[in-house]
Amino acid sequence: MESKKEIYDLIPQEYYPKTILISPDENLENILQKLISENINFPLIAKPDIGLRGTAVKKINTRDELATYLKKAKFNILLQDLIPYENEIGLFYVKLPNQPGKITGIVSKEFMILTGNGKNTIRELLHQDIRYVFQIKALEKEYNNKLNMVLNKGEIINLVPYGNHCRGTKFIDASHEITPKMIESFNTICNQIDGFYFGRMDIMYKSYEDLANGKKFQIVEINGAISEPTHMYDPKHNLLFGWKELTRHFHYMYLISKSNHKNGTKYLTFQQGIQEFKNHHKHYDRILEF
Repeated sequence: MESKKEIYDLIPQEYYPKTILISPDENLENILQKLISENINFPLIAKPDIGLRGTAVKKINTRDELATYLKKAKFNILLQDLIPYENEIGLFYVKLPNQPGKITGIVSKEFMILTGNGKNTIRELLHQDIRYVFQIKALEKEYNNKLNMVLNKGEIINLVPYGNHCRGTKFIDASHEITPKMIESFNTICNQIDGFYFGRMDIMYKSYEDLANGKKFQIVEINGAISEPTHMYDPKHNLLFGWKELTRHFHYMYLISKSNHKNGTKYLTFQQGIQEFKNHHKHYDRILEF
């Protein structure tokens, strides 16, 4: 299982938001003091240190909301500064043995954003999009009676400000945005992350031009061997495309794993693999109870 905090600790601080790790049984006052000492202010993001497709990721606006979150959580938690950029992508990076790194795909993320018309409630607007209908049950837990509010004409609300496919975000293949300059910039960035050869970087950024120049962006998180090339989930792609992308990336992972093993990195034993599998499901059962 991948601890996000352990991965953050490998990344130069300039590339990710200020973050603290806390346990669910920590005293609220102590946590608030830690936030002050790290200069992390409300609103902030709370999320599990070991995640599950966006489950239990929440924007926390006040001390009371944080207290409520802590009462429900049964797992280690990251509290994180709010990133000041609105756009989000997933960028898949691969560094094969004896080769410079490359970007193998980019997924752009279209958030669950509604625009009011002065007539329909939020719930009614959700029913106008088949993708959003599947999220209503989860949104009811978070927004309660707010779903029955009527938005003013032109009023905009982002119901799920986290780029997660399982929580209603639409994934768009933006691999055409990859440029030689962007690859050069991310080789410079990723070469500073010890042991990073394969994975998807979820990034919030200002513009593709800035991103290509390695400016005005922050890494939300890095997913390693368990990450997927999520650009394959663009609705324009078919099942065959998805299989091809998965096979391509499995082959990259095989080549990297084989090279690292040759250089001294041990493979998991069968028993270790079984134990990791059990730990994985035990942890996810705790998160799903959130």
